[in-house]
Amino acid sequence: MAKKKIVVTGGAGFIGSHIAKTYLEQGADVHVVDNYAGGKRADRMFDGVTYHEVDIRDYDTLAPVIAGADYVFHEAALPRVQFSIENPELTFSVNAGGTISVLRAAHEGKVKRVVFAASSSAYGDQPTLPLMEDMPAMPKSPYGLQKYVSELSCKLWSEVYGLQTVALRYFNVYGPGFDPEGAYALVIGKFLKQRMEGTPMTITGDGTQTRDFTHVSDVVRANMLAAESANVGHGEVINIGAGRNATVNQIAELIGGESVHIAPRLEPHDTLADNSKARKLLGWEPTVKLEDGIAELKKLANLS
Repeated sequence: MAKKKIVVTGGAGFIGSHIAKTYLEQGADVHVVDNYAGGKRADRMFDGVTYHEVDIRDYDTLAPVIAGADYVFHEAALPRVQFSIENPELTFSVNAGGTISVLRAAHEGKVKRVVFAASSSAYGDQPTLPLMEDMPAMPKSPYGLQKYVSELSCKLWSEVYGLQTVALRYFNVYGPGFDPEGAYALVIGKFLKQRMEGTPMTITGDGTQTRDFTHVSDVVRANMLAAESANVGHGEVINIGAGRNATVNQIAELIGGESVHIAPRLEPHDTLADNSKARKLLGWEPTVKLEDGIAELKKLANLS
């Protein structure tokens, strides 16, 4: 890795910072592109990484940073389903338009491969589980639509421009360093924060909705395998999920403490990843069980 240039857009965010740190530890020349819309956190910034304060839509500033990179990990986005519902034009500009800017810069800059952070929100509500990549996309939010459009853009850039791309559909990523107010693993983060504050955990609806929670260390490994694998690079879409779901009520039980129910919100009721494609093409499989991951977070938060 010592000679490889790695660019992580959104590298000051939760998942991006984990990718940047891992490549830094392996001796790569790591560059982070971030406009810090999600703020700056000391635990996500690392000595040895080169940081570029750039909005991904600013092509003229972005292009020189990306040029010559071996791999670009496109993690930058304005996340949160609810935020996208309230701000559809802004989020479309960043999440879909920003992806075009990154793809264009990668093509012009002769990047070897772009690995895109897609989202299981593209599935929406499907009549059957588990969710498989060949199911029709049925997003239920602007965010889900924007991520799906970005997947199609990645595939198009492979077919038309010859840029190697692969899209990883993340399923509810959680782990150390995540933001309890952030988009990823919002339920786990929110519940831990409420426990630390001594307030009841707020469960939306009846709590029977399920999510496939995937540990960030497994997601980072999937990104690294996707960057190197000879089996991908033509715009493939690949689920990165644990292949096991849990209800919100079960999450509350694992964290422990009092809970209350609040009004439901617009969201898919269930998610569950079929990760057989990731196993076949990337040689990837999840390694962290949800119970162990939550126990780790409770320990870090000094919760019994």
